[in-house]
Amino acid sequence: MHELALKIALICSAGILAQWLAWRFKLPAIVLLLAAGFIAGPATGFLDPEVDFGEIYRPLISLAVAVILFEGGLTLNFKEISGTSKAVRRIILFGGPLVWLMSALSAHYIGGLSWTTSSILGAILVVTGPTVIMPLLRQAQLSSRPATMLRWEAIINDPIGAMFAVLTFETILIMHGDHAVSDLIVTIPLALLLAVGGGWAVARFIQWLFIRGLVAEYLKVPVLLSAVLLAYAATNMVLEEAGLVTVTVMGVALANARMASLSEIRRFKETITILLVSSVFILLTASLSLDEIKTIDWRALAFVASLLFVIRPLAIFLATIGAGATWQERLLTGWIAPRGIVAVAVTGLFGATLVDLGDADGTKMVAVTFAVVVATIFLHGFSLGPVARLLNLKSANKPGILIVGGSRWATALARKVPELDIPIMVADKNWNRISDARLANIPVHYGEVLSEGAHHAIDFNRFSYLIAASDNDAYNALVCTDFGPDFGRSHVFQISPDETKADRHTMHFTLGGRPLTKSGVSYWQLQASESSGWTFQVTTLTADFGYDAYLQSRREDTIILLWVKSSGRLVFAATANSDPSVDDRILSYAPQVLDVPKKAQSNPSTEST
Repeated sequence: MHELALKIALICSAGILAQWLAWRFKLPAIVLLLAAGFIAGPATGFLDPEVDFGEIYRPLISLAVAVILFEGGLTLNFKEISGTSKAVRRIILFGGPLVWLMSALSAHYIGGLSWTTSSILGAILVVTGPTVIMPLLRQAQLSSRPATMLRWEAIINDPIGAMFAVLTFETILIMHGDHAVSDLIVTIPLALLLAVGGGWAVARFIQWLFIRGLVAEYLKVPVLLSAVLLAYAATNMVLEEAGLVTVTVMGVALANARMASLSEIRRFKETITILLVSSVFILLTASLSLDEIKTIDWRALAFVASLLFVIRPLAIFLATIGAGATWQERLLTGWIAPRGIVAVAVTGLFGATLVDLGDADGTKMVAVTFAVVVATIFLHGFSLGPVARLLNLKSANKPGILIVGGSRWATALARKVPELDIPIMVADKNWNRISDARLANIPVHYGEVLSEGAHHAIDFNRFSYLIAASDNDAYNALVCTDFGPDFGRSHVFQISPDETKADRHTMHFTLGGRPLTKSGVSYWQLQASESSGWTFQVTTLTADFGYDAYLQSRREDTIILLWVKSSGRLVFAATANSDPSVDDRILSYAPQVLDVPKKAQSNPSTEST
């Protein structure tokens, strides 16, 4: 018992460590998770999930997959696909069946698998795996259109591919005489009706409970999680894997419902999903044996190559003809199709059953699927960023700044920031406050930045930092608190609150963002400085004009906001752990006429005001 508890703890720890390393070194997290699972399983034998967990192994994996798909459905809002809905529909309705058909043919004629195994494998490989796509999209920073197409396809196609496999398997059972045709005719429509209609009905019922306050705030997430697991298990009793459709429909229905608590629920679900994805990937990889790996021959590798370089690109090209997508978007979508947890989990389920039916290729199907997963994760994981950059489909190559609040000071800052090659945008719900920014050709967003409309109108992937600079301290704190989980708590800043307020008006330290300046300058002080003629200045440090010389050349009241490293990394002075160095460009705010010592004036530096 203690040994099993240790293994579970190590699985969770290894998964989170892999996620952290991926974030720290800009690597695809799934690649590290596969490596961790291979080391724990086939390489060392430390972990054998089917032996260690026994009969509960498969049910646990299935329930984890259900939660992952539900969380993915929560990210799908119909407003996101207003410009790509036709392409998304074509990819799902036509691209999926084309991949199924061509994959089955290739698995039989190139891979050498039996028709039974090939038809099921072709259906399974329709899925593209949100568990892989979502982390890759988070790191790649694609522009909104291709990112939306890949995300919607991955989440919707996962349950569809599983259902294709179920339909194929049920047909095979009928051909073997194990099931009657009447069972298929009755069961399939009933399961689909229960999956789609039941998923939507459960979502509406939950929405009704939450909106009317019939569930306490602290119970909303547990109630929702329990409903997901129950709906999944109940639908699976009618037809295997139909529960995946149920939970996906539930997620999409709730994502498009107007509920105030949906943001908090989505964030908590994302936290759970990261833990589940990490653990499940390690478990599934560890369950692969060396004997299964050895069954992968040149024919299996040739099949994988045909899937990656012929079948998927051809299916997407044919499906998206006249769908309104650019050739760059079609090319990227045709190349990026990593497989993930659902493909491996469903293959393991049907592979063992095929062996029981006398088809020896059932065992080989598991190994081939793993080969597809590994190949697509490595190739697509490492190539998504470069390919997107080559096709000009990256949202931004540099970290951008979103300024909330269109004061004169914020507009002056927005005018200067582009000199540092930093994307900028000013957002304000007051039209007059952004008029100067618009006249200066600065990108603006007119509207409430916290609204659902802003979520779809602003490409937040372009921005890595946020500055809340309105004249309302409470609103600044609210904006930073709301965007903190998305940008990162260390990447949201706000103008320091008015320190003249009494203690009873101050906010708790857990609210708001980091102070924008070390000196704690308030909004009204900045506005007064702007009226007095202060300006933003950019100075480049050199070997002869270092940071110490720079400080000597400035007045004491100069405000250093940030600097850009030679690598392009942005560093805010208020949170910096080190001083600027040679070739760094410093952005400061100071009176326009500087009292610069003669010695400092003679030092070579680059400065603009």
